[in-house]
This record gives sequence, C-alpha cells and structure tokens, in this order.
Amino acid sequence: MLTFGTDGVRGEFGKELTENYAANLAEVAAQVLQCNLVVIGRDTRESGVLLETAITKALATMGVEVQLMGVAPTPAIAFAARKHGVVAIAITASHNLYQDNGIKIFGAGGCKLSDAEQESIEQAMLARGENAKAADDMVSSSAKSGVARPELLQEYCDWLVGLVRPGALKNLHVALDCANGAFSHVAPEVFSKLGATVTTINATPDGRNINLQCGATHPEPLSEVVKSVGAHFGVAFDGDGDRLIAVDGNAQIVDGDHLLAISALDMKHRGTLRNNKVVVTVMTNIGFHQAMKNAGIEVVTTPVGDRSVLLALDDESLSLGGEQSGHIIYRDLATTGDGLLAAVSLAALIVESKKSLSEIANGAMTSFPQVLINLRVGKRVDGVDQLFKGEIAAAEKTLGASGRVLVRASGTEPMVRVMVEAPQQDIAEKVAATLAEAITARLG
Repeated sequence: MLTFGTDGVRGEFGKELTENYAANLAEVAAQVLQCNLVVIGRDTRESGVLLETAITKALATMGVEVQLMGVAPTPAIAFAARKHGVVAIAITASHNLYQDNGIKIFGAGGCKLSDAEQESIEQAMLARGENAKAADDMVSSSAKSGVARPELLQEYCDWLVGLVRPGALKNLHVALDCANGAFSHVAPEVFSKLGATVTTINATPDGRNINLQCGATHPEPLSEVVKSVGAHFGVAFDGDGDRLIAVDGNAQIVDGDHLLAISALDMKHRGTLRNNKVVVTVMTNIGFHQAMKNAGIEVVTTPVGDRSVLLALDDESLSLGGEQSGHIIYRDLATTGDGLLAAVSLAALIVESKKSLSEIANGAMTSFPQVLINLRVGKRVDGVDQLFKGEIAAAEKTLGASGRVLVRASGTEPMVRVMVEAPQQDIAEKVAATLAEAITARLG
C-alpha cells in the first residue's frame, strides 16, 4: 500500500496508485478530517480525470459536497483551501512524468497535513485492508457529481495580479516554461495582466507531455529561448506549479538556493524577514549558508520537502523558507511553495532594483560546486545513511571541512540520492562517483 512520502502519496497510475486506492484514501481522509466539503484540482496528466471521478464519487456517497477546480496548479488549490476554510485535494505527481500520479491533501486553511493526521489516515487505510470496497461499489445510484467552480482558480489569479501595482512589469520581457502542466494558461495570463511581454513555451498539454524534457527539472530549453528572444529573464515551473527555476538574461540557470538568497536579503532590507531567520533543507548549498552568515541572517535547516520547511516556519513564526529545487514559501502570503508567486515577486524586485537578474543573483551568493547523482534501486530504502556509514565517513575524510556529503533515500520514489559539495568540481565528481559505485554494488 502507498504511504505518505515527503509530499503526499505518489506512484505509477494503474499499478501503485489506482482509482480504488484514491477513492478509499479520499473517504478515509474525509472521515479523519471531519469535513463536509472538499475542493479538488488536478494537473494535466491523462490519469487525472479518472482519479478525480473516483474521488468525487466516493466523497459524494458519504454526503460530502465536492467542488471541482478542474486543471489547477497546486498553490491555487491550497489558496482555495485557505481562502474558504475548506479541505482540498490536489491530484498531481508534481515533477514526475505522466505515468505517475499522486494525491496531496490540504487541511482547512490550506496547510498540508500534520504527521498525526497522516498517521491516522494511514492506520485507517491499513485497517480497511482487503475489506475496502472497490470504487464502483462505493457509489450509489443517487451519488451526485462534483460542482464545477472555475471561479476558484480565477480568485487565485486575481490575487496574484493584485500583489503588484498595475502595469508594474510593462517594460519587462519574460520567458515562461510551463512544463505542459497546470500553469500552462495561468502563468501567461498573470504576467500579461501585469503588463509584461511574455514568451511562452511548453504550454500545450496533451496528457502525456507534462514535465517531458521541460520545466523546472529541465530548464535548458528555456535558456535557449531566453537567449534567442532577448528576454530579460525566464522562469521554468514544474507540472503542478509549486516550484520554479529561473534563467537570467545571459541564459544562466538560477536555482532555488539563489532565488531564496535573493528573497532573504531583500526581505531583511525591507524589514519583513521575521526574526531575521530563513528556513532551508539539508540539500541547500554551503554557499547559501556562507552568504546568510555574512548578511547576519540565521539559517534553520530541515529534512527535504516543502512540508518540512513549512512546519519549521510555523514552529518558529518565520516568514521565508524554501528548497534548492525551487520551492519558495512566503509564509505571510501562502501555505505552500508557489512558483508563480515567487516568479511575480522576482519580476517586481528586478524592476524596482533596476538591475538584471544576473547582477542580483551573483551578488546574493556564490555556489560551491555540487554533484547530485540519483540512483534507481529495487525498492525504497530506509536508513540508507546508516547502511553506508563507513563509505560516507571515508568521503567526508577526503573532503575535510571544506566539503559536504549527503546520502538519502527519496521520499517519493525508489531512489537513493547522493550529493557532494567541494571547493573544486573534479573533487566533488570523484567523491560522488565513488559513493554511487558502492551504493549500486549493494543495492543494484
């Protein structure tokens, strides 16, 4: 049975994630969260409609009212949950390819579920076991379908546009890579309404091309477009829109660490960086930590996942956090990573500063060379850092105090991730390759 990872449940549609599983999960979640209304949105993958239908029918059978946003980015779904105080479900596998899908659940108020809530749902699912009904059996002939609520998505768009003064971006040319995902129509609309000149790529979803060699995990095509059209900068979203990677006017990639550093320094200058702290994960580059130390900003480090970042933000009443992968959380404005909110904020900062993104990013921090190797394994592995304790210790001895090693299991896929940072690229590559070879030899 699927269990909650770092960001909801996720798996291959039809095998790990079935319509029956989705229906049962929705029913159990509704019981645990004691809700009578649920908002549902989905990204553009072809299995989304089937999962939406199964979930809607299961909830309707329970007497739970269902409101459908249709294709909508995850941050818009969280926004609806926050604005209207309702539980919401996002049907998405984020940056994965179309074969996978997933389910993210937001509690009333727009925050992802707590550990206790997730555990209660998992225990209830386990208790059902083989007694769980098939999706079709759960649906009575009188079960109502969901009610279409496209205005919920429009509320999100209007809110974003309202954050910046009218026409603020009129002299800005922005290139957008929408990953053939949920921002395909939303992001160009928002930037156009703010007055920007917009060049859009990968905004024609067909159900199977989401994240396919495009978007935040593959920003190289966007770099080429920024260069060819002479855009001031570009932004690549992932399929569900909760993260972004930027490209400056020189076609150089600006990752989440740089974007977070830019925001932290700007917010400190404005006096909005609450408690003078910023939250990051263990993947954050050493260079970020050095930049924040130099700026007098304290860094709080969490496990991977924007859910972990959000928990730390709320625990310490902080206003900014994020991940190298491009999740940026402006806690005073949102309850989850929001790629478009971060993109609009970045555009406004560029205009106000009268500097290029290249100047701003290079001034914010300098990254240490970092090598990341993703190793596919037979099944998800727990305690991988302990399994390879000796190999990791040897790698750390090689690097000394000037480098860093992180070996961890993916929270959503059967994969082990090896990350090495060092002052020189060749050293990082050599150490990472040695670790990867050892892991592959034992885990295959």
